[in-house]
Amino acid sequence: MNITVIGAGQVGGALALRLADAGHQVVLAESKEGSASLTKTLARSSRLSAAPIEDAVDGAELVILATPYGANASVIGPLAERLVGKVIVDCTNPVGPGLSHGLKSERSGSEVLQALVPGASVVKSFTIYGFENLEDPEFPAYNVKPTMMFCGDDLTAKAKVAQLITDCGFEPLDVGGLVQALHLEHMTLLWVRMVRLNGHSPRLTWAALRR
Repeated sequence: MNITVIGAGQVGGALALRLADAGHQVVLAESKEGSASLTKTLARSSRLSAAPIEDAVDGAELVILATPYGANASVIGPLAERLVGKVIVDCTNPVGPGLSHGLKSERSGSEVLQALVPGASVVKSFTIYGFENLEDPEFPAYNVKPTMMFCGDDLTAKAKVAQLITDCGFEPLDVGGLVQALHLEHMTLLWVRMVRLNGHSPRLTWAALRR
C-alpha cells in the first residue's frame, strides 16, 4: 500500500518504520520549515523516503496523521481537496489541562477531523498506547497479541486499517463507527495517566480474550 505519514515524531516514526519493514511504500511528508524528527526517522531505514507534503498526499492511498492535535486544522485543512477519496488514520488526541479531554468530551477529535475533510474516510487507531508499544508490540511470554482498537464509518477504509494493524503486530479490534472515537481518546488518556503519571510500565497493553 502507498502510505504517507504526516508527523514523523515518536508515534508517526514508529509506525512508518514498522509499515516499511512490512513491505509498504511509506513516504514521510516534509513541512516547509523542515523537521529534525523526520531527518532522524529517515536515517533509521533505507526503505523510507520523504516528499513535500502536497506531493506525498497526492501519491498516497492512505494517510497516517500523527501530528500534535492542535496542528490538525492548519495541516489538514489546506489539503482537503487532495484528500478526497483517501483514508486518513487519525493517531491524534485532543488533550486539555490536567490530562483532561481537550474538547471537553463533547466531541471526538476524529469527528472534528472528519468535518475538516468530508471527502476522506477517517479511521481512528494507533492511539491507545504510547510509542513504546508501536515500536515493539511483541510479548513472547504470552500466547496472545496485544489488541489495537479502531473505529470509523467506512467499512472499506476500516478493512485497510485492520490490515495495517495486523502488519504492525497487533490484533485488530473493530469497535464500531466514528462515534466510538471519543471513547478511544478517553482510553488513551487513561493509559497516559496510568503510565506517565502513576508509574505503570510503558509496555502496558490491552488484550481481547474470547471464549
